[in-house]
Amino acid sequence: MNNLPLYGKIEKDNSNMEGYGVNEKMEILRQLPSVDKLINSTEIRRLDGEFSRRIITDAAREVLEETRQAILKGDIIRIDDEDLLAGIFQKLKHESSDRLKEVINGTGVIIHTNLGRAPLPEKAAEKISRISSRYINLEYNLEDGERGHRNDIVRDLLCRITGAEDGMVVNNNAAAVLLVLSAMARGKEVIISRGQLVEIGGSFRVPEVMEQGGAVLVEVGTTNKTYIRDYEVAIGENTGILLKVHTSNYRICGFAHEVSGAELVELGRRHGIPVVEDLGSGILVDLRPRGLGYEPGVMDSIRAGMDIVTFSGDKLLGGPQAGIILGRKEYIEKIKKHPLARAVRIDKFTLAALESTLRLYFDEETAFREIPVLRMATMSLEELERKARALKDMLEDIHPFALVKTEKEYSRIGGGSMPVEQLETRVVSIMPHNMTVNRLDEQLRGYAPPIVGRISQDKFFIDVRTVFDDQVPVIAEAVREVIIGGEAG
Repeated sequence: MNNLPLYGKIEKDNSNMEGYGVNEKMEILRQLPSVDKLINSTEIRRLDGEFSRRIITDAAREVLEETRQAILKGDIIRIDDEDLLAGIFQKLKHESSDRLKEVINGTGVIIHTNLGRAPLPEKAAEKISRISSRYINLEYNLEDGERGHRNDIVRDLLCRITGAEDGMVVNNNAAAVLLVLSAMARGKEVIISRGQLVEIGGSFRVPEVMEQGGAVLVEVGTTNKTYIRDYEVAIGENTGILLKVHTSNYRICGFAHEVSGAELVELGRRHGIPVVEDLGSGILVDLRPRGLGYEPGVMDSIRAGMDIVTFSGDKLLGGPQAGIILGRKEYIEKIKKHPLARAVRIDKFTLAALESTLRLYFDEETAFREIPVLRMATMSLEELERKARALKDMLEDIHPFALVKTEKEYSRIGGGSMPVEQLETRVVSIMPHNMTVNRLDEQLRGYAPPIVGRISQDKFFIDVRTVFDDQVPVIAEAVREVIIGGEAG
């Protein structure tokens, strides 16, 4: 709201500010109409069916107050009622626009936390639409007519895909880790390598999550090197869990050593201590055959014998925000019965989207074709080149006002996943002649729908890897309107 321009025909003359003293400003202030006069004007009365009187009145008060402050600062030298009415219309237009809206992601960051992370597969979105306005069998067993459990909807799917004995889902992975620690290690020691005490998004840190779960942190090894003997020496009578955390948002390279999951599982078995692994992002397919690096998969952890594995639903899995807990049935049953499980359970929309997304994994080719995160991560250079050239060709008519090129750049997976992976991509770079790159960026973010790109080397980049095909002409229209409109202005 504060970025909106002053209203209508209000005259500003900052060069004459010093010429306006207290008396002149008071005279202008006296010209301001009352709130009642404004909201009962013919022009505003026409909006009665569109906005409530309270919203209209609040808008009028805001406009009057902002105008009053501008007068006192010497920014306004003359006003009339039309200026104020224009301000009210502007406020109401902003009030009526949705706060949550579709955004075109031209950044090249596939799992963009600020832009909603993983875009859902079309089938998942269709499923949400179908079930959202009707009753559903969320906690009702249709076979026996008795009460069911919402986790049953996706438990069998998760187990079939991963080979786990049992599973459940909560609202995000941080909640999953917190719930596991609360149910399995409250008041007990949890042994973890110093190199795995990570901080995830939003400044949430593993030690703090452990503290909230009532566990006692026991650090072993060093930041760059931890051996199995470090864990073994730390095991005591009060050890509750051996915890392994995948450092999904950074890598330690060079002089480093990490204990494998299999080693930790073998140690846990010998001492009768459950082993828990937090994979963070988590992935259900192998990306290496498609040209990407290795990322520890969920099935790898299950096959290694992990008692409990946790991971996210809205990162490399490509589904909705969720925290997935898989593992041995005896521990899953204990976790399900913990009081915190109800506080962090997922809703019907998340379940619908997760079920639809998981079904796509029964055929790997289908998963890579229909799950946007996987499709974008493995998009061929030929496809990227085609899309970039299509956008550039649509912008031929702005060449007098901007330099437009296709260039080689690099995309990122994002979302704290595969941090060292750089994906060669193609971008459309725009260097406007009639405005700054920052101004172009600002104008495109204010477009409907907003377009978010990135600025580099005094150019505005649209990375086509994260742009859907039907968004290409929308971007072209927006860029033309902003740049040619800027020339006309």
